[in-house]
Amino acid sequence: MQKILSSRLLRVALRCVVWGLTAGAVDNAATADDGRLLATGGGSQIEGSAGGGIVPMAVLAGYGAEDQHGGTAFVSRVQTRDYKLDVFGAAWSWNNRVEISAARQELYLNKLADALGVADDTIAQNIFGVKVRLAGDLVYSQLPQISVGAQYKVNEDFFIPHAAGARDDSDYDLYIAASKLFLGDFFGHNILINGVARSTRANQQGLVGFGGDKNNNREIVFEGSTAIFINRYWALGGEYRQMPDNLSFAKADDWRDVFVGWFPNKQWSVIGAWVDLGDIATLKNQQGWYISLQGSF
Repeated sequence: MQKILSSRLLRVALRCVVWGLTAGAVDNAATADDGRLLATGGGSQIEGSAGGGIVPMAVLAGYGAEDQHGGTAFVSRVQTRDYKLDVFGAAWSWNNRVEISAARQELYLNKLADALGVADDTIAQNIFGVKVRLAGDLVYSQLPQISVGAQYKVNEDFFIPHAAGARDDSDYDLYIAASKLFLGDFFGHNILINGVARSTRANQQGLVGFGGDKNNNREIVFEGSTAIFINRYWALGGEYRQMPDNLSFAKADDWRDVFVGWFPNKQWSVIGAWVDLGDIATLKNQQGWYISLQGSF
């Protein structure tokens, strides 16, 4: 009973954070016209922070420059052969220096539940994040923009992860990201390069719990993304994300995608991708599609 109550309180708290961030973003909508360059806020990563689809970036959410603030709200879906992941969330940044974010993930795993003979066919996870820009600028300095971040994750449905060998239902990730946009460097096109080092114990980024019977120590994993801007509105690119392999129940494969981003204006963006998540919890070849709609203010 206490666990159910705590889960409900966390869910209410998350929604209040998302609504509050979104309301604050609407109040500051005018800053989108005079802030950073189009698309320099990136998209909304599936854990809530500014970035690509599966990899965060050093950029902060929204278009607020120094002495401004801005934010984003988003909804995303990942659909593979045997799984569906729905995500919604919001992020808010101040003075292009500090970002806070909140996201809720809901994973639907009917086929795995049937195979295990259990009634639970969803896993929900809440994620609260903070990111701080340490140095540099995405566009205007020779030094890349460098940021550090933390994501605290709470898995609400621990029965299946625990059965798979996961040790804990909550934990935190720490990461450092470096991002740089090179203007006109590839036949007149802008090129984005982004790299991330993450300290984590998360299995499938927390959806299958944290730590395991095979390994319960934190690991440093690497993530990266790159994109070329066809013009100021369209970008093509790819992402790669390493995954810790903590569970003897099932090997964890690295994630990758190829994406296209559309940034028609500073208020809206759409990112679509083909994703390859490898084998997840014994179910093979989890390939499919990803779509995310983001509003920026």
